[in-house]
Amino acid sequence: MSIWNDYGMGRRHFMQHVATAAATIPAMNFLSHVQANAATAKSKNKACILMWMSGGPPTIDIWDLKPGTKNGGEFNQIQTAAEGVQISEHMPETAKMFKDLSIVRSMSTREADHGRGRYYMHTGYVPNPTVVHPTFGSVVSYEVGRNRNELDIPAFVSVGGGSGQAGFLGMSHAPFVVDGNGQIRNAPSAEAKNRLPGRLQMLDAVEDNFIKSRRGELPQDHRNVYENAVSLMTSPQMAAFNVDKADSKLGLEAETAETKAMYSPAAGGAGGRMGMGGAGFGQSLLMARRLVQIGVPFVEVDLGGWDLHNDVFNTLKNQRLPTLDRGIAALTQDLKQRGMLDDVTLVWMGEFGRTPRINQNVGRDHWAASWSTMIGGGGLNNGQAIGATDKDGVGVADNSKPYLPGDIWATVAYAMGIPLDTVHTSKRGRPMKLANGGTPIKELMG
Repeated sequence: MSIWNDYGMGRRHFMQHVATAAATIPAMNFLSHVQANAATAKSKNKACILMWMSGGPPTIDIWDLKPGTKNGGEFNQIQTAAEGVQISEHMPETAKMFKDLSIVRSMSTREADHGRGRYYMHTGYVPNPTVVHPTFGSVVSYEVGRNRNELDIPAFVSVGGGSGQAGFLGMSHAPFVVDGNGQIRNAPSAEAKNRLPGRLQMLDAVEDNFIKSRRGELPQDHRNVYENAVSLMTSPQMAAFNVDKADSKLGLEAETAETKAMYSPAAGGAGGRMGMGGAGFGQSLLMARRLVQIGVPFVEVDLGGWDLHNDVFNTLKNQRLPTLDRGIAALTQDLKQRGMLDDVTLVWMGEFGRTPRINQNVGRDHWAASWSTMIGGGGLNNGQAIGATDKDGVGVADNSKPYLPGDIWATVAYAMGIPLDTVHTSKRGRPMKLANGGTPIKELMG
């Protein structure tokens, strides 16, 4: 049974969501440091882009290689632009950008089941049958997005789904789900849009009669819902979802063939196409950059295909890593060139890592005891490998601190200026600490 019963908005919640969207304690030695930087961190441009790797990626073959050991696998490691930090030879473009990125190598989480791991990594809380905790994108929507009055579109956009739910924060902070081409679930077709003005005229006439009949507040509320939904669908900010659209007032331009090629997993990208029918990981990241550019504070982009119980090395070398490498490098470079990288925190993670031991099918199985995440940008102190695993990768090294998902999200909160002593209240009145009381990673705090 799924822990989250929905990846985003259902059809019956769509109008409620768009209507509201249109309207609307770590350790003490860290807290003083955070408060001292609050003025800088409150910039309206702060955002987070989460790159979610569905299936659980083998981080031992990407970020924390063990060459020369029984678990080391087939890949070599290469030096990155950050002194002393090596990563997989199949991530050469990302390696060039590593002064702006960091690895957390000592993640140790106890959830090695896909559903439970996804929930834990998104929320900072282990699943609990009595409460649905909000995914962190919903927390950002609640804490940051609702204060961005200039934002017409939702404050939490999920490209490809898999983000989870808003839980006790309410449906107005649920992920607004689109596909890799920016197509929005439940949005009207082109034909329906052409008929919209006439239909709205008819609806106005009907609702005028209901409102005049003085049957309480419901008729006026119903009208407000539809007016706000129409406002959302016709907002110029919707141009951010289409990489071929421009809006000079928003600072958006139609993306050039050169920019599209930069994000393409195939070097040069024939005709600037993004690969995978134009709906690949690269185009999704390019869309994410456009969304944070106009003020969306949280965007999640899904790249699946990491449940590699079989043929792990061929799949990584020929499919997953070229796509991942090009995407991360392009996004980092693009944000940096536009002067946005210090405001946008990048996070890369999956449900868990994969076993150091290689199985009989030349694959790796689920492993939560010792693995890596990546974090970057956000004005953080980047260019580091934080924490370590032991020589065979089977556990966190004795001299390293193990990190939990709440620590990653507390670091994001610090970078975005969300007060770390924030406490939410569940529907049953229970206090819920931000990121389950996680502590920002000290080495990353600028």
